[in-house]
Amino acid sequence: MTSRSRQVRLWPAVVIVAGTAAWIAAIWLFGEAIRQHRNMRTGAAVFVGLVLLALWFLLFSRLAARIRLVGLAAIVVVIAAGAALFRVEGVSGDLIPILAPRYRARPGASVAVARPEAARPAPTPSPSTEGPPPPSEVARKAAAPMVPAAAPALEPSRPAPRDYPQFLGPSRDGVLDGPRLARDWSARPPRQLWRQPIGAAWSAFAVQGRTAVTQEQNGDDEEVVAYDAATGRVLWRHAEKARYETVIAGIGPRATPTIREGRVFAMGATGILTALRLDTGERLWSRRVLDENGGQNPSWGTSGSPLVDGDLVVVSAGGREGRSLVAYKAATGEVAWAAGHDKQSYSSPTLLTLSGRRQLVVFNQGSVAAHDPATGALLWEHPFPADQPNVAQPLPLPGDQVLLSAGYGVGSKLYRIEPDPGGAMSARLVWETPRLKSKFANLVSHEGYVYGLDDGVLVCLDPADGQRKWRSGRYGHGQAILVAGLLLVQAEDGEVVLVEPRPDALRELTRFTAFDGKTWNPPAVAGSRLYVRTDREAAAFELPTED
Repeated sequence: MTSRSRQVRLWPAVVIVAGTAAWIAAIWLFGEAIRQHRNMRTGAAVFVGLVLLALWFLLFSRLAARIRLVGLAAIVVVIAAGAALFRVEGVSGDLIPILAPRYRARPGASVAVARPEAARPAPTPSPSTEGPPPPSEVARKAAAPMVPAAAPALEPSRPAPRDYPQFLGPSRDGVLDGPRLARDWSARPPRQLWRQPIGAAWSAFAVQGRTAVTQEQNGDDEEVVAYDAATGRVLWRHAEKARYETVIAGIGPRATPTIREGRVFAMGATGILTALRLDTGERLWSRRVLDENGGQNPSWGTSGSPLVDGDLVVVSAGGREGRSLVAYKAATGEVAWAAGHDKQSYSSPTLLTLSGRRQLVVFNQGSVAAHDPATGALLWEHPFPADQPNVAQPLPLPGDQVLLSAGYGVGSKLYRIEPDPGGAMSARLVWETPRLKSKFANLVSHEGYVYGLDDGVLVCLDPADGQRKWRSGRYGHGQAILVAGLLLVQAEDGEVVLVEPRPDALRELTRFTAFDGKTWNPPAVAGSRLYVRTDREAAAFELPTED
């Protein structure tokens, strides 16, 4: 051993490496059980360890000055090259940063868009339809319509049984009666009908007849775009000047449009609710929901999909003092009623029948609440932990019960809705369990059992007692719908997986790759066609069915 090598001080480096390893082990062995928080703290531990190693190398290693200068230059070059070649482009469902090469266009970047011949640009609105009243006049003018004096007449356009006209399908519960899908796709794989680039968004497709509608971000324009369902050709585009973007949440709108009676109702990520003609994309009316109702945009953007009930369009506004949930007249955009007091989260209003009464149920930031669909009157309300995003739809279960689930360590809670003396209603907690923590995937019920993604792993839960039957199959933070008794899972990595839902064990039947990369958008199945998308591209496939 030379004199120079004896002078090198190695023990601090050994201590740093060992300490970092022990820190990471403690995070995963003894820390809180929330996977996302563990990942973030592991990243922090690795970062601190690397910084300490760099300081040791440069200041305390006793290496020759020339070696340390070369090392410093190498560190600077590596950091500069990494920053020049890559950028953080969002995170995975477990909050792991996703690196993307800088030469690749960012999702939602402004691109040249050819307007289809069949589409007509939306007319410039009159001053009475342009934006919300001044903040000082919100309370006085909240009910004033921002619509033309007379909305154009529309021909009725009713969904067919094989359409998928809104978020989570015809019944808004992720359950479809058909088609009967083939259980093995190896001999007859799904046939791609079309594939093309698409503007950034976490929206899904709503499909009626020949038209598939979604939302996209194109530069500073938040767009509702209609595609030919069979070919992918753009039929029309409608743009509003709005853009939502954060590093963690990503870019663009989140909600799925709703198609009803020849109209499209779309909620943007900044709270702009728009009604359009289905055939042309012409704007009929729009409301700036958050501004009008004193709501604040949540951290991941406004995400609730509009619910159409009869002649009303119901959306979460998140306003206080009776303006948490708002119903607008579908034909004109006038306010029909407003109610509730909790801030909005990321779930969508849904219609359920519980304890013999039809009611609007909404999963808010700190509560689950039910309202009378006609008047907005509060029927019942129950607190729910508010320290995490509440995203998954309330799941109705037999016995006037409703199941709620959230991620970040919260888990699932089952409530029974009961009538009170005098005609009121209340929600009683039946059980709660940490064994199904749905971060943003929706749950489905089949033959007496509940299926959902628990931190990215598929789970079968017995709703009788909240006990887990099994937990298997790592599909990431994707989405799932039930198609004629089979579970179609859109995995986070872009795989589409068909699962037979059984309480005894996971039984995966078949799969194919739809995309290569993060897929958070829910799938849509209209007839035998599967419509899927990411924040970069969209595709349609013909699924093989049983003969």
